[in-house]
Amino acid sequence: MKRSVLIVAVAVIAFVGGLSVRGLLSSPLAKTSQENQSALPEFSLPDLSGKQHSIKEWQGKVLVINFWATWCPPCLKEMPEFEAMHNELSGKGLQFIGIAIDDAEPVKEFIASKKITYPILLGEDQGTKIAHDLGNIVNTLPFTVIVNKKGLVVKSHMGELTREQLLETVSPLLQDK
Repeated sequence: MKRSVLIVAVAVIAFVGGLSVRGLLSSPLAKTSQENQSALPEFSLPDLSGKQHSIKEWQGKVLVINFWATWCPPCLKEMPEFEAMHNELSGKGLQFIGIAIDDAEPVKEFIASKKITYPILLGEDQGTKIAHDLGNIVNTLPFTVIVNKKGLVVKSHMGELTREQLLETVSPLLQDK
């Protein structure tokens, strides 16, 4: 009898925990109220040639920072749309930055094959820590953070993003002075 109660209790806890994680992963862009907006932390990561880049290089632009990996199917699915949006809206102040949580060689091969032109930085372990610091508490990929022109994190999203979801968020930010 005690064993049955224990099994049922564990099952209920697992079920509730699963629903909680599912809610985190399937939620729309997490909205951050103005009071809860936080400054994007400073960090530097190498690009594919090994040159270090500070996130401050893109200060004053609306940033879409996307944490991804070559072994992540949803990551690879959204990147061509990110490339198209980058080409379309970079002149209006939108800057995509990819942070690969991966080894350099597969990243180089993928970027070359898909002709991704926005900056790709190699995050590896440091990238995972940065993503965690930005709210990715369950280490989900893809994970995307949107930063306004003032350097404040205004939205974050775990999982794949569509063009429509991104435009809904970045369009008003591109209008801000």
